Formats: sequence, structure tokens, C-alpha cells
Amino acid sequence: MDTGTGASARFEAAEAADGPRWVGLPGGLLTMRRLLLVVWMTVLAVVTGVLLGAFVGPAWAALGLFWVAVLFWGWVLLARNWRSWRYAERADDLLISRGVLWREQTVVPYGRMQLVEVTSGPLERRFGLASVQLHTAAAASDARIPGLVPAEAERLRDRLTELGEARSAGL
Repeated sequence: MDTGTGASARFEAAEAADGPRWVGLPGGLLTMRRLLLVVWMTVLAVVTGVLLGAFVGPAWAALGLFWVAVLFWGWVLLARNWRSWRYAERADDLLISRGVLWREQTVVPYGRMQLVEVTSGPLERRFGLASVQLHTAAAASDARIPGLVPAEAERLRDRLTELGEARSAGL
């Protein structure tokens, strides 16, 4: 009867040799965030241009172009932020890395996980996305992985729950 220790040992040996296998977020999250950016910046540009043009003067309506500049700047920043998000499943913990200027790496030991939930709001569902939220005993150590494909989010939830139960059995 194999208890999985052979597979676990092979997994740990491969991880030690190659390092953790990082997984990035799917492109749907970037698409959704860029769409929101375009919608909001367009609304702000039109409202700013119309209001300033009507109440201050037509020349002032050009200040609505400020929001177009914000749109282009945000377009680039959203791509950089999206590329920075990644996660890796290791033998004893889950790594979550994010951030462009201020990089943050969260390590969540499987044995410390109390709850793993998958959430998906209306806009996320429209784009076929879901988020995984990990809850631990310390509120400050809660971690989140946004923008996953629902099947991957459910697989990750089930795997993390299984590993959490196995690792916390000795507590």
C-alpha cells in the first residue's frame, strides 16, 4: 500500500533541484482590468471635457485629455502588475508572489490553512474568472490569488484543502 511518500519524495527532490514551479495568472484578468480602465477613463474624459467646455470655456475642454493620458499610463501599469502575480505549490507550503515596485512574497504553510474559498463576482463570472482566498489563524497572513480560471481555482481549492487537512492532522 503506497501512502504517497514516494511521490512526495520525488516532488521534493525535483523542487530542490529546479526550484518551485511558478504559475502565472491567465490573460482574462488583464483583459477585464483593461476594459474597466477604458470605460472609466472614457467616462471621466467626456464628463470633464463637457463640463469644463460648458461652464468655463471651450479651450478648457481640452483638459479632458488628461484622462486619455491616464488611460495609456494605466494600460502599461496594468500589464506590469498582471505579469508580477504568480504562485507555486511546494511540498509543504504555497508561495504567492506579486508586485512591481514593492515585491511581496507570501508563504502559506498548508498546515496553517483554516479555510480556502473560491469567489467570483458578476464581472469576474462574465470574464470566466474566479479568485482563491486562503484564510489562516493570523488575519494578516490571509492570501489571495485573483483571476484564475474557475476550473483551476476549484482544483487549487481542493488540493490545498486536502494538503491542509493532511498537514494539520498532527496538531
